[in-house]
Amino acid sequence: MIPSRSILGSNKLKIIAGIVTFIVIILIMSESAVVVQAGHRGVVLYVGAVENRVLGEGLHFIIPFAEQVIQLEVRTLKFQANASAASNDLQEVATVIALNYHVDPNKANIIYQQLGEDYSDRIIAPTIQESVKASVAKFNAEQLITQRETAKATIAQAISNTLSSRDILVENVFITDFQFSQAFANQVESKVVAFQKYLTEQNNLKAIQVVANQTVVRAQAQARANVANATGESQAIRLITEQLRQSPQYLQWKAIGRWDGQMPFALGSGGFPFFQLPVQQSQLLKQQNQTKQ
Repeated sequence: MIPSRSILGSNKLKIIAGIVTFIVIILIMSESAVVVQAGHRGVVLYVGAVENRVLGEGLHFIIPFAEQVIQLEVRTLKFQANASAASNDLQEVATVIALNYHVDPNKANIIYQQLGEDYSDRIIAPTIQESVKASVAKFNAEQLITQRETAKATIAQAISNTLSSRDILVENVFITDFQFSQAFANQVESKVVAFQKYLTEQNNLKAIQVVANQTVVRAQAQARANVANATGESQAIRLITEQLRQSPQYLQWKAIGRWDGQMPFALGSGGFPFFQLPVQQSQLLKQQNQTKQ
């Protein structure tokens, strides 16, 4: 009986040893194989130290219990933050910055080593605040309104340059409209209203000037016409005078030319005809008058 118990005990030990060995193998295999998910990179730590290699997507084998893999997402991510700053003329400006970005896949180990997994709070948030302050200070409040696209481009460039130096690649930067204090908004509105009124007055002045110019032109045209008429009359008088000087019968000839057939005698004593007829015709007219009487 004793030998049989000894054999039984020996078999149990073998079975336990086999089970333990199987478990150990499973554990070693599970610790030595790692799968990097899609859109991620694997940062390898050897006993806590970051190794100079980055694992791509898929299955990889590492040294069990000595190496560890931290997965860092390299897909496009979004970060949004409120930002405020003072313009060049000390006006408070507020805006909202949203950007799309991704980490450099080949530098995932450096980002983890220098910034950690929460790199967005460590570097992106303060970069946005500092970039907005530095960029807005280059413009006065009026320029932020009139040159809005230039100001936005300046902010976006500052953010992109700072983050790219830390291996964070910016894809797009979205900036909402700049918001000013209520007092400044009222001041801008008053200035706009005043400018519009000024433009209206300028247009009215131009209209008055046009009318005045038209009046001057008409007056000048009338003056030229009067001068032309006076010149014409003067020339006509000179011609008539010359004709009278050369031919005294000129006026009588003009009167006959305009005569309507009625004798233009003046009434009363001492009357005389407007023009003299030849002697024979005059005597004939006298006889006819006596006959009628």
